[in-house]
Formats: sequence, C-alpha cells, structure tokens
Amino acid sequence: MLDILYQDQYLVAINKPHGLLVHRTKIARDANEFSVQLLRNQIGQTVYPVHRLDRKTAGVLLFALSKEVNSAMQVQFMEGLVKKKYYAIVRGFTTDEVTVDYALKREDGKLQDAVTHIETVSRSEVNLPHGKFDTSRYSLIDVSPETGRMHQIRKHMAHLRHPIIGDRPHGCNKQNKLFLERFEMSTMMLHARQLKFNHPVTNVELTIAAAVGSEFSRMIEALQLEYPQT
Repeated sequence: MLDILYQDQYLVAINKPHGLLVHRTKIARDANEFSVQLLRNQIGQTVYPVHRLDRKTAGVLLFALSKEVNSAMQVQFMEGLVKKKYYAIVRGFTTDEVTVDYALKREDGKLQDAVTHIETVSRSEVNLPHGKFDTSRYSLIDVSPETGRMHQIRKHMAHLRHPIIGDRPHGCNKQNKLFLERFEMSTMMLHARQLKFNHPVTNVELTIAAAVGSEFSRMIEALQLEYPQT
C-alpha cells in the first residue's frame, strides 16, 4: 500500500518510496510497478501525476483526480508557484547557505537557467576511513530548487563537489562503493520532503510533508548527523 499523505476530491499526494517509477518509461524496462498504476488501484479512480520525481528520489508526489485540476496544477508548477523542499546527504562539509545559479544542458544540448537554494542542517566527521583519509565528512542539507530542471539538485551538488550519497551517475563512485561495502546501502540520499502551494480549487494554502524513509534515517544515525524532527 502506498503511503497517502493528503487526499480530497481534487488531489491526492503520496510518499513515494525510493526505486518506484512515476509511470511506465522505455528507459526502465525492468520495472513492472508504477506510482500511477498502484495509486489508481488503491483508491479506485484515475490519477494524473502533476509533476515528476526521479525513480531514485523518494518523497512527496502529487496527483490530480481530474484533467482540469491537473492542468491547473501544472500551470502552478510551470510558473514557479509551488515551493519544493528536499533533504539530501552529501559528501563533505557544505557552507551554511548558498545559492547555485548554474545553467544546465538539456538532452538536445540547449542550456536552461537553473537555480537552487541550499542550507546546511548539520555536519559530521565520522570514523570512516577512505582513501588517504582516516575519517570522512558529510552534511545534511535542506534544498529548495527555484527552477525544475531534470536532475537539477543532483547536478548542482556535483557541480559544488558535494555529490549526493548513492547518486549515479552524478555522484561519486568511490563514495557509493564505500557505502555499499560498509553499510550495504545503495539508496540515493535525496528526499522530497515538502510541497507548498495554493489549492487549485479552494485557493487555500496547502503544505504537504513526507517523512524520510528507513534507509535515509539509518544513514542519518550511522553518520551521526542531527536530523531535525520538525
């Protein structure tokens, strides 16, 4: 059963688990379960995904229950009226606050503006030897993308040289191997924790939040990071 975070006669939101695709795609032929299909079967009606999350990203995923509401919500996303927040665990010590304004290339080579706001929640240095170092440093960050480009957060963190743990192909292969060997962990540490927007029918402001999954929590504890409970 999918974890339903919010539901009314117009919208439904779930806490999408890591590894679950939003819908069928040719680039992931190995998958036989999809958020759209599972949610439709669970609530017994057609659902329309109004935005996307990567297969490897967990967290708040919003669906409309009619084509009209779907269109209205997609307009909000395109106009930047939906505020998104993510948690990520990354390599190294990040600065307290930073805004990344770094254009990203689409598949056709065209550059698109991309802006991401990052705030450090906690940092840790743990007894985890790696390469020539006796310890390893990690940060838990709160991320607010201003634009919505494909793999934007993942690419921006790689650009800052603070790759997200478990990310492939934008992350650090050596770190990913370390986590697989030390913790048997291959999950990407990126979680869509919150959506804030005005309801497309009632115009009431909604904030939908999703708790992190078990692997994210396990890494928070293993890396001795301080996870905010708010």
